[in-house]
Amino acid sequence: QVQLVESGGGLVQAGGSLRLSCAASGLIFSTNAMGWFRQAPGKEREFVSTISWSGGVTYYADFVKGRFTISRDNAKRTMYLQMNNLKPEDTAVYYCAARRGVGARQAGETYDYWGQGTQVTVSS
Repeated sequence: QVQLVESGGGLVQAGGSLRLSCAASGLIFSTNAMGWFRQAPGKEREFVSTISWSGGVTYYADFVKGRFTISRDNAKRTMYLQMNNLKPEDTAVYYCAARRGVGARQAGETYDYWGQGTQVTVSS
């Protein structure tokens, strides 16, 4: 049974930082590409960032480039999202997701497993 558990969300002031973690179990992990997505109230889920199985390939949504950094530690079966210079518009539930494939992908429908999400709230 695959489980993805996000942590690290919370309330932060604009300009602050948070580090999200996604701990995986029930899958090989080192052969799974991973991704972060988010969903704000009243909005559709949107792509944030993705990382290939080795960590060698990463992609970011334009609105987080230069502020967020995705990484992974295959030995710990954990993926991270370092979020700096947070803005109120970053407020959302952040979800981690895993693909059965090794390649990084931006489309949510290419992901097979999803976590329950962690709330990030940025106050102005």
